[in-house]
Amino acid sequence: MSGSNRSAKAHSATRRGAATIGDVAKAAGVSKMTVSRVLNTPLLVGEETRARVLKHVALLNYVPNASARALSGSARLRIGLLYNRPISSYIVDYLLGAIEQAALLDVQLVSRVVDLDSNAAEVMEQIATSGIDAVILTPPLCDSPSVIAVARRVDLPVLLVGTDRLAGSFFTLSIDEAGAAGQMTAHLLRLGHRRIGFIVGEPVLHASRARLDGFKAAMADAGVDVPPELVAQGSFTYKSGLVAAEHLLTIADPPSAIFASNDDMAVATIMAAHRLGLDVPRDLTVVGFDDSWIATNISPELTTIRQPVRQMAIDSVTLLVQAIGSFRCGRSDVAARVANHELIVRCSDAPPLIERSQPRARE
Repeated sequence: MSGSNRSAKAHSATRRGAATIGDVAKAAGVSKMTVSRVLNTPLLVGEETRARVLKHVALLNYVPNASARALSGSARLRIGLLYNRPISSYIVDYLLGAIEQAALLDVQLVSRVVDLDSNAAEVMEQIATSGIDAVILTPPLCDSPSVIAVARRVDLPVLLVGTDRLAGSFFTLSIDEAGAAGQMTAHLLRLGHRRIGFIVGEPVLHASRARLDGFKAAMADAGVDVPPELVAQGSFTYKSGLVAAEHLLTIADPPSAIFASNDDMAVATIMAAHRLGLDVPRDLTVVGFDDSWIATNISPELTTIRQPVRQMAIDSVTLLVQAIGSFRCGRSDVAARVANHELIVRCSDAPPLIERSQPRARE
């Protein structure tokens, strides 16, 4: 009878969702030290082992013991995450990934929304001197001269997301922006489009210029001119995309395709086309960039460039946890990470009307 009671007691904590580090180690087939490394310095553990441990952390609902950590003198890491108002679908996806990974690693994520045009540098100064261990700057803050000036002064690891312009001075995490835009442009050219409109993103962002450069380079490689009237300025917001698209669609010789340099502006372009009585993709091809949640919540679903925003957020938190450990040991080597991108073909693109007699090749 007493043996039965001991058995029930031994497993009661797990049933209540209060699993121990030993439970996770046993389920994952690793040592408790390995579990600890995964949760505290994850990039020091192999990817396969790390994934297996994190899977069982989630399955067992394991929460690191804050009391034990406090008794051992190990303070909880705090990472600041700054993002700009207005909030884009890109930022929503990024925040969800960062919050999820911070919870898994028992990191306190201190997120602050700022206004790029008024208080961004001030908030950066405040958060950097608040006892934070590292800071993440998302677009467009990653390219703001005033914010970067503060980032250069603070004695903390700083990660810039969505740009590699300052690689070598800061931690950076981005994709090949120009290469991705060139890949999408080549796709439109293969469909038969030659008069292609382009909506540029936030002027301050390095990524905006890189995407425009990639578009122009691919057009030049195909021997196709880009008249100035086919390039419209946006700012990565739905509203700016609506204005830019309405301009492109009402010029004397409108484009047969529009490449908006993010999904929010691409969705706005579809709306502008509908207002003008145009069918997408029969009358107008529209493509975007990011593959954020909005790309599959519009009709037709959007052909776009996928950058792994959620995974980049997860990697951001993981990278900074390792960077904080190195920083505390007197090492401050920065790293530049380039994530993979992918062309995602859905339903918003088609050959131009004059090309419809040819069979369509999908990628």
